[in-house]
Amino acid sequence: MRKAFIFVLSGLGIILSAFAARAQTARKPNIVVILADDLGYGDIGTFGATDIRTPNIDGLATNGLKFTSFYAASPVCSPTRAALITGRYPRRLGIDHVFFPESFTGIPSGEVTIAEALKGNGYRTAIFGKWHLGHHRQFLPLQNGFDEYYGIPYSNDMMGVAYLRGNEVDSIKVNQHYITQTYTKEAVRFIDENKSKHFFLYITHNMPHVPIYASPKFEGKSKRGLYGDVIEELDWSVGEVVKALKKNGLEENTLVVFTSDNGPWLIFDVEGGSAGPLRQGKGTTFEGGQRVPTVAYWPGKIKPGLVYDDLASHLDLYPTIISLTGSQKTQTKKPLDGEDISPVLFGTGKRKGDEFAYYSNGIIEAYRKGDWKVRLPQKDVKAGNAVIVPATDTLLFNLKADVGEQNNLLKSNPAKAKELLGSLEIYKRKIGDTPPALVQRMPSDDSHIKKRAERAAGKNNGK
Repeated sequence: MRKAFIFVLSGLGIILSAFAARAQTARKPNIVVILADDLGYGDIGTFGATDIRTPNIDGLATNGLKFTSFYAASPVCSPTRAALITGRYPRRLGIDHVFFPESFTGIPSGEVTIAEALKGNGYRTAIFGKWHLGHHRQFLPLQNGFDEYYGIPYSNDMMGVAYLRGNEVDSIKVNQHYITQTYTKEAVRFIDENKSKHFFLYITHNMPHVPIYASPKFEGKSKRGLYGDVIEELDWSVGEVVKALKKNGLEENTLVVFTSDNGPWLIFDVEGGSAGPLRQGKGTTFEGGQRVPTVAYWPGKIKPGLVYDDLASHLDLYPTIISLTGSQKTQTKKPLDGEDISPVLFGTGKRKGDEFAYYSNGIIEAYRKGDWKVRLPQKDVKAGNAVIVPATDTLLFNLKADVGEQNNLLKSNPAKAKELLGSLEIYKRKIGDTPPALVQRMPSDDSHIKKRAERAAGKNNGK
């Protein structure tokens, strides 16, 4: 009898162990992606800033993984955001530039966003912040895989700044001093309410896109004026999100990624941020326009202090998150342009591919393969009548040796340039045909204004 009892207990133990193992295996990670707007490579402590305090973001890097060569898929807002949530170059979606409040187009309905893929796999999904992929109902987050949305659908310098909750306007009175606080509060609430579920949380700050604002708690506190205040408040926000994960016992089952949508808007001087050692900034295909400060944090999974110096990009987040969450059945069936960088996160390997195309306005302006980058001839980049970026001929850089793109090696190494241009042609064929560009802004009919001006001029001349 005693032996039979022991046998039953032993069998029960084996069964319970099997269930426990299965439960552990079936435990899917939560995903938190935090996206700043126009944050420069030189604006974070761990990336070289000495006049802005970012202990929380620096802590993610110290206790996780720092990417030193991580790229946004575009040097401007909307294309980058489309690429991040689809894993596909924005050119494949016809999204070549930014959407405006007068736009009647948005993210194509045929795309399967990361939110849709994860929601199909049982995840709760939410976005708090800037959307910028169309404001008509069919283009808003709730129609593209998100269970919750609260935020401003456009950049904070555009007309019609208002908070939406879901598909409806919540408030047209937006005090921009409190935007970062508002998004943080929503994010923490979502974590608290969904602690027993798998979730994907996408926090998309409007800051530090100009005009910049900080709450009274942070105003006048940094060594870099208002811009520094804004970044220090963003860092506080990151700390609050991590604190909420810890409080709810979720930290060791949550991947947190912090990044930016493109480089700093340098034409705004002290309110435009710093690209650090990189050349140029937002709107350009030099490194300062698309190489962005990025860190990943996952205690117990990502070893502290890892640094990855080779190429990676926003395009990699989709396939990586799909892989980590086991969402292959619900992911897009369309071609992806990123790679699963799980081996990079866990320190077990490198990214599979070493190529990246620098798109601007739907055109490939530059191409990287390995450590080398070739930039094709470009005309002046203007803002009004001012030349922001002077025209250049073909440029060739070794980014490992010259991250600031100061030494054009075209004349001394024409064979390497020819090699890269040949690889670029092969790469273009791999991308294949792409759709026409979406019409993102129609010109207004201001003929009546011109006529009025002409009549006024005629009267003034005595006609």
